[in-house]
Amino acid sequence: MSSVPRSPTPRPRRMKKDESFLGKLGGTLARKRRAREVSDLQEEGKNAINSPMSPALADVHPEDTQLEENEERTMIDPTSKEDPKFKELVKVLLDWINDVLVEERIIVKQLEEDLYDGQVLQKLLEKLAGCKLNVAEVTQSEIGQKQKLQTVLEAVHDLLRPRGWALRWSVDSIHGKNLVAILHLLVSLAMHFRAPIRLPEHVTVQVVVVRKREGLLHSNHISEELTTTTEMMMGRFERDAFDTLFDHAPDKLSVVKKSLITFVNKHLNKLNLEVTELETQFADGVYLVLLMGLLEDYFVPLHNFYLTPESFDQKVHNVSFAFELMLDGGLKKPKARPEDVVNLDLKSTLRVLYNLFTKYKNVE
Repeated sequence: MSSVPRSPTPRPRRMKKDESFLGKLGGTLARKRRAREVSDLQEEGKNAINSPMSPALADVHPEDTQLEENEERTMIDPTSKEDPKFKELVKVLLDWINDVLVEERIIVKQLEEDLYDGQVLQKLLEKLAGCKLNVAEVTQSEIGQKQKLQTVLEAVHDLLRPRGWALRWSVDSIHGKNLVAILHLLVSLAMHFRAPIRLPEHVTVQVVVVRKREGLLHSNHISEELTTTTEMMMGRFERDAFDTLFDHAPDKLSVVKKSLITFVNKHLNKLNLEVTELETQFADGVYLVLLMGLLEDYFVPLHNFYLTPESFDQKVHNVSFAFELMLDGGLKKPKARPEDVVNLDLKSTLRVLYNLFTKYKNVE
């Protein structure tokens, strides 16, 4: 076979020696510098988070450590997220939001992912406050989301400002999916609107605060209190004899309970009913309604309450109805909430019954 002559391979342009060397050197140094900065920043962030307070790194992503100068980011210590009381708080708030928004066919599964853009918060506030906010229904852009959040949070602030509560959230923190800020907001809304839920008491989390200064990340840990006591959260700041009794004279508590049991049984026995446990047997409201009828000497129509309540809402209805009968009888509005009685809060139940005892103790 005859060979086919090949065209000569074109030679690449010969670069000047110093031009080639400097170009390669500059590119290599730039790449190494960028790689080192990213690596150092990520490592610094990991070291800041990976302290004895927070041994786990499950929730720390590389983008969480790439901060601008003087930028600050907060995150809940992973160990705090495993605390049973913290998990209970999140679940209670999730269930409450979904109950409020059931007619909107909205299901919230994760607080920080579902609430950050303001859409669900708008619907929640409109439902709770019975108002309509002047905002766009759907906003995809970050600017539009923050504008909606601004409008929603201003409406929240108008509601909460008269109470003098500290507002521990902002547009940026909510939109930045800061779970601590979102929880503070939801707890405040639940308190203001007297949500029919029982928030776990004394929920505290460890928060890692990371700030970039002079190119380095610095971290510190702080304790963040999310809830206090039920009474403090629901605004009943004044103390009474039952607070003193529970705090300083628990030995006398049994005496008070026996006196109240004797009082209620004197009347409920007329219907062949017997009470042995105050906190549990009044929790569904049935005995409270019947007791009011006996004390005021009238028959309570059975269609006005649930004789065999099954759901939480039915029990709350019964206790609320009993409270209405008390107001009709000339009693002051009970300090306790119906939800507290249904949730087996002994102090609340004792307050209600003692209120009845004070007025009707001489009724035969």
